[in-house]
Amino acid sequence: MSKAAEYRALERQIAEQLAALEALKGSSALQTELEFEDKLRSLLDEYGMSLRNVINILDPQAGRGQVQVQAKAPRKEREVKRYQNPHTGEIVETKGGNHKILKEWKAEHGSQEVESWVQ
Repeated sequence: MSKAAEYRALERQIAEQLAALEALKGSSALQTELEFEDKLRSLLDEYGMSLRNVINILDPQAGRGQVQVQAKAPRKEREVKRYQNPHTGEIVETKGGNHKILKEWKAEHGSQEVESWVQ
């Protein structure tokens, strides 16, 4: 997309959002809700309470009904593989395939052949 087209698309989105904002500002439901929020916050300040305290007073079971997220089971630890190069007798021990020498062997001899060297 060209910069000019991107600019025009963003301008159009902003204009749509501004129109939605103006429509919402004129809404009596919004005015009522904002007035309620202001009065509630001033009342909370007056009594030194927090929203959490009020929720606990009105519905003590609310905090207990939340679904607890189970922790993922830890991944099974990778086992150590031991590769022995039959050409040189060199031994490499690794838990993964991201080993420098192992990569060199696979590039030189092929992945299938190197995997056959596992002891």
